[in-house]
Amino acid sequence: MFSGIDEVDWASMEHAYGPADDVPELLRGLASADAAEREAALDGMYGAVHHQGDVYACTLACIPFLFELVVDPGVQDRGGVVELLTSIGGFDLDEDDEAEIDEDEIEGAANYAMAAAAVTAGAGVFFELIADEDPGVRLAAPLALATLHRHPVRVLALLRERLPVEPEEEVRLALVEAAGRVALRHRPLAERVGKWLGLLASRADSPGLRLAALAQLARCSPDGLPRDVVPVVAGLLREMRSAPEESGDGGEHAPPGGIAAREDDEPEPGPDAEPVDPEPVAPAETGRGEHVVTPTLVGQLRSLSAQENAGRGAPWAADLLRTLHVGLDDRVGDRTALLADQLRSPDRRQRIDAVRMSGGLIRAWRGPYEELVALVGEQLSDPEPRLAEAASHVLEELFGLAAPAADALAARLAADPGSWVKTWASGPPGLCSTVKALARLGDARAVPALAAALELPQVAHDVGFAVGHLGATARPLAGALRRRLAEVELDEGAYDRASPLLAGLTALRAGEAAPEVLRVLRGAPEYRGEWLRTAALRALGAFGPAAREAVPELRALVRRPGTASATEAAEALWAVSGDADAVLPALIEGLQSDQVHDRRAAAAALGALGPRAAVVAPRLRGLLAHEELWLRVDAAIALWEVSGRTRETVAALLTAWEQNRHVRVRVAECLARMGPVPEGSAAAHVLRSELVSVRRHNAMDGGYGSHDIHEDEKLLALCRQALRGTGKGSTS
Repeated sequence: MFSGIDEVDWASMEHAYGPADDVPELLRGLASADAAEREAALDGMYGAVHHQGDVYACTLACIPFLFELVVDPGVQDRGGVVELLTSIGGFDLDEDDEAEIDEDEIEGAANYAMAAAAVTAGAGVFFELIADEDPGVRLAAPLALATLHRHPVRVLALLRERLPVEPEEEVRLALVEAAGRVALRHRPLAERVGKWLGLLASRADSPGLRLAALAQLARCSPDGLPRDVVPVVAGLLREMRSAPEESGDGGEHAPPGGIAAREDDEPEPGPDAEPVDPEPVAPAETGRGEHVVTPTLVGQLRSLSAQENAGRGAPWAADLLRTLHVGLDDRVGDRTALLADQLRSPDRRQRIDAVRMSGGLIRAWRGPYEELVALVGEQLSDPEPRLAEAASHVLEELFGLAAPAADALAARLAADPGSWVKTWASGPPGLCSTVKALARLGDARAVPALAAALELPQVAHDVGFAVGHLGATARPLAGALRRRLAEVELDEGAYDRASPLLAGLTALRAGEAAPEVLRVLRGAPEYRGEWLRTAALRALGAFGPAAREAVPELRALVRRPGTASATEAAEALWAVSGDADAVLPALIEGLQSDQVHDRRAAAAALGALGPRAAVVAPRLRGLLAHEELWLRVDAAIALWEVSGRTRETVAALLTAWEQNRHVRVRVAECLARMGPVPEGSAAAHVLRSELVSVRRHNAMDGGYGSHDIHEDEKLLALCRQALRGTGKGSTS
């Protein structure tokens, strides 16, 4: 094995962490008789040689040796190597990708193309592996064929032939998944695959196999789903819960289900059947038998997976349901009904999965979620800590949408006061998700938890944000916030200790705390001092005239034109004293800063002056053509605020709306203040289009932010407000 491996000039190549001279050792480790060594080698391959999906010259050089490994029956855990090859070769560049490649990416793109060609050229070996004695190899081979082989009709025929004779349930599911992958990559075959999946979904003897067929049908041919898909899936889940656990050993049991109609005489797809970009293939647990725990990333992932699936009769059911939900896409009603059924399941693990999937659904799609949220709230009282924790984390992200679960949140909070604040091995403590969820609802029942948090030696870093959501309801906390701020030592750790307190006082507009805030402003240390001064100035500005004693300090800061502090101090001075003549020169200077952030701050502050800053209208108008989109938006809004003219502002805002979806809340805020938006106008059209969209404006595939739902719901409310015309002006 590995003939010629030492003749490769590995030292001249590099991987993610430097010279690739350690690659031969990793390759030999994959063939080791020691399970821990194999796992460490696989971890090294993913971590360095194929880091985050990248393909280096050394990755290309590995391909022949990886193929040697997968065809050698004496090598254990070959399924992991099959998956590695699938990931290395499974990247396709379409025409759009090629058009966007710049000079720095040319080499990388060439490596991807060469890897795809090299692995695809050897993909024929996976035909033999689909009947390998090792179940882990049989589990990985179907997806490898579906992703890499150039003859999808042959692949599809083999998948269907193998299904009736495959003894392992999990491998049968992989065969069905691979058929779905073939349909997605070769659209001319989608109808054929859809018909077969439809037959499986209605006739297969295994409920798991029927569920897998429905999941793939949703992905590649959703029109083929039964109209009553929700009760059908609910019935399959009940069947799986009540059925005895499968032996999975290939012994005698009912024939493994499958409908293997063959169509050997069908022609190959035409030239229009080019594959689409495949999904990334991540390392998964391979092989069977006792797991060896190793201190590697792969080992940790396997251990976590084992813990998560411990005791599950069908650990793959959650993945099938997630696939089904992805396929159902914008069918929010069906997905909500399905999740509601899952949340009523007697199976706690199924409810944990449903809670997590509920968060994913609400995060990406708009809809009526009252019943679903109430059911998530019911999980808070479950004695299984993972279930209750999962529910509280989902509710934390919902802000106002968590209202149907408010009583359940309050009950959980009252039942366990010891959990109100979480401490960590490093970093400051933080509020638990139940406290944050209740506070984000503006519910006064969160106040005792915040009061308790303010009495701890170290204040939770997010107390101030929670106070901000509670607003006037948290007014009784002002005294404690003020007292704790007075106790903060103004050393290098001052920002971490003072910022949550300043945020809380700012939200409460607690002007009586002006002396304590002034102490911080005057004594801010050098380390993070600018951040601390900014927080203090915002607090003073929020206090307004109640912070009049700060005027001399603010005037002194304003006399440092061109600095961020001068702009922030001018904004605070205007809020405290209303002296436009004193602040206007500093803000005009800030508008000419070299830093975009400072110019944006100056524009926003000038807008707050309204007509008193009308003299800067030409300067703001000039910024409407600036290359920085957010500065254009801030300048447009300020232009309307200082001049009252809407035509230029609305045009600039609507252009930004189309260019960057993340700017829409800011734009809608301005349109709502301008309202009423005239019927038939361009502004009315974009607002109504936003309101009828089912997809959240900030939804992302593969990532999300903790405030995404809140921001999107805020956008919807602002759109409605702008159309109702409850603002103070007119966009005509």
